[in-house]
Amino acid sequence: MKRKILIADDTTFMREMLKSALDPEKFQIVGEATDGIQAVEFYKEKKPELMILDINMPKMNGIDALTEVIKYDPNANVIMCSDQKYENMIVMAIKRGAKDFVIKPFTASDVITAVNKIFDDDDE
Repeated sequence: MKRKILIADDTTFMREMLKSALDPEKFQIVGEATDGIQAVEFYKEKKPELMILDINMPKMNGIDALTEVIKYDPNANVIMCSDQKYENMIVMAIKRGAKDFVIKPFTASDVITAVNKIFDDDDE
């Protein structure tokens, strides 16, 4: 059965990169949010098994969106995605419940490694 993933990033290019990194045989992209508010709404509506969430987004940043998602679902699997200059925010996100992170620019294998860590942990 395919794992359901929600992608939240305000840039089309990054959403496309994330989608292309994920094997369509194993993963189903259930939604693509373009801002933090939409990320929270889509999470509640689509109930993904994993959300890949950018930190720097319009309307509501990824840290605040993460906080809302964790309030709604304390067991949410969230991987944060951001560039190096937001390193302090990545640390904050981990403290607030994110399970992992990938640093931009990333490779497909960086994404797969982070995603597999989440699902391998679930399978134990």
